[in-house]
Amino acid sequence: MQEFPWLILFSCAVGCADNIPLMDLNYYEDSSGAPDMPVAILPKSNKITLLQMDSKLPLDTFEKVLKCGVEGCQKTYEILLSHVKERTQRLVDSRGIM
Repeated sequence: MQEFPWLILFSCAVGCADNIPLMDLNYYEDSSGAPDMPVAILPKSNKITLLQMDSKLPLDTFEKVLKCGVEGCQKTYEILLSHVKERTQRLVDSRGIM
């Protein structure tokens, strides 16, 4: 199956609690006052297109949190892309297009 020609942007919220990076914070984690930041990437090039920080983080913690966000976006992209490809192939097969 051919690759999709368009660019897809993926984003997530990442933060840190007890010096442990967390992705996709829930309400309690987000409202606890711990630092959090939205991260968005272009998965094919792995380029960061958005990074917003409203609080300070030590550099080593920032690097861990950023890595968690980029890897989380990449994994989410891979999962979603595989489901889209599978669904598209099922539709093509069911309609006898190819």
